[in-house]
This record gives sequence, C-alpha cells and structure tokens, in this order.
Amino acid sequence: MVQDMSNPFFSAMDKGAKDAAQKIGATTNTQDAQLDLANQNNQIDAFIQQGVDLIVVSAVDEDGLQPAIERAKAAGIIVIAVDTPAKGADAVIMTDAVQAGEKSCDYLFQQMGGKGTFLIVDGTPIQTIRDRITGCRNTLKKFPNIKLVGQQASKNDRASGLAVTTDMLTATPTVQGIFGMNDPSALGAVLAVQQAHLVGKVKVTGVDGSPEAVSELQRSGSPFVGTATQNPAEMVRQAVKVAQDIVDGKPPAETTILIPSELVTRENVSQYKGW
Repeated sequence: MVQDMSNPFFSAMDKGAKDAAQKIGATTNTQDAQLDLANQNNQIDAFIQQGVDLIVVSAVDEDGLQPAIERAKAAGIIVIAVDTPAKGADAVIMTDAVQAGEKSCDYLFQQMGGKGTFLIVDGTPIQTIRDRITGCRNTLKKFPNIKLVGQQASKNDRASGLAVTTDMLTATPTVQGIFGMNDPSALGAVLAVQQAHLVGKVKVTGVDGSPEAVSELQRSGSPFVGTATQNPAEMVRQAVKVAQDIVDGKPPAETTILIPSELVTRENVSQYKGW
C-alpha cells in the first residue's frame, strides 16, 4: 500500500514488492492511497475481505491508520510499515531519515561556503519528513554563520515544490541555498531558481536518490548539487523478510529497522547504483 504512485519513490517500492513476491512464490496487489487516509482505510478493509497474509504499508497518517491496522491484525494479517511509522504495525522499516537530513544539509552548507541564508521546502506532516527536517536543523547548529530565513510545506511533489519556493524566493531573493525534504520538491525548487534567474547563486539539495535526481546531478550547470539516498525497493524486500521471520516464530528484536542513507553528489553519481 503506497501513499502516491505518481511519485517514482513508490513505483520503486512496487518493483521491490514484485521482486520479493517472485522469490517466495507469492502474489502481490499494490494499492495507491493518493495521499488520502480514507482511501487507505478502505484499501485495508478490502485486503481483510480478500484474506491476504501480509500488508506492507507506507501510511498516509501514522495515527489515523491505527484502527484499520488493528482490524487487519485481528484478522490474522501481518502488517509491516515502510518509509514512515504506522501505529499498531508489527514492525517499521525506514531510511534513517534524521541521518538523511543531516547529510543533505551538511553538504548544502559546505557548498554555500559555511555562510549565508537558506530555505527549507518542507512536506506533509509524516514522521519521516519531520525527521529529515530535524536532521537538517541538527546540522544547522554546527554552522553558526548560516541562517534559515524561510520554510514552507509542499505536497511532496515537483509542482508544489515549485510554487512554495517561488513564494519564498519572492520574499527573500538573496538566499544561497535550498533544502528540499524530498527529491521531487527539491527539483521543483530547482525550477523556481531557474525561473527567478538565480542559477549560479543558489544551490539545492534533496533526499531520495531518485532517478530524476540522478539525471539532474548529471546536467551541467544545474543548481541541484546533492541528494541523500533512500532505498524504497529494499524497504519492501526487508519487510517481506521480517514477515517471514514472524511466521517462523522469530520476530525482530527491534521493531524499528533503519536503513542508512548515503550522499550522492556530482562527484560520485557515476558510482551510485540507484533504484
């Protein structure tokens, strides 16, 4: 169960699900919530009716989905959350999102020469995004000559990333850096920088390590300089493995499993395996 299939991150999750299912002879059924909690509730109820064995869910709302998750578990279904926590799930497998925010912003601040002002393109209020912002703010404490002068929430996509960055650049056109909390919003910020004729003056970083981000890092002269990776397919593969361990009577010792984040820049993008 994915949040929004229009985001390539969740397409990569779907691919990971198909890979994992093929290895164990299982069938898959991927549902797109389109960022709507009511849709996700209905999808879980449909899965309960179908008698599935495992639900892997990237929750739109970690609290709001709990009643549906508990209904699924009462029906004997294992529920593993991926990418962001979901209350009631048997386990959660996610990127070390604080680390991702730290790595992305540390690189951004270094690229800014350790001084100046920057913006944050925030996102929907889910734990993984809050953690990335926390990571960025942790790093900011180590750079006393850098100041955050604007922060607005996108809807995690390129169009809203463009819109909120355009707003912020209108108010504060002299910034030197922008942190986008995911690659689509960061690439929207890149478009805003181009439209404001600030190429060469503003640097942008993101989080995901998406195929689009890789292409942008390879594009000469782009304001986009780095992204901290996530591995969406691996999250789902690990979710299936954890579920199998639960079936075998070996539940995980830690119910939160963090996948480390790596920094991809123009210098090392050619070595990055990608999604």
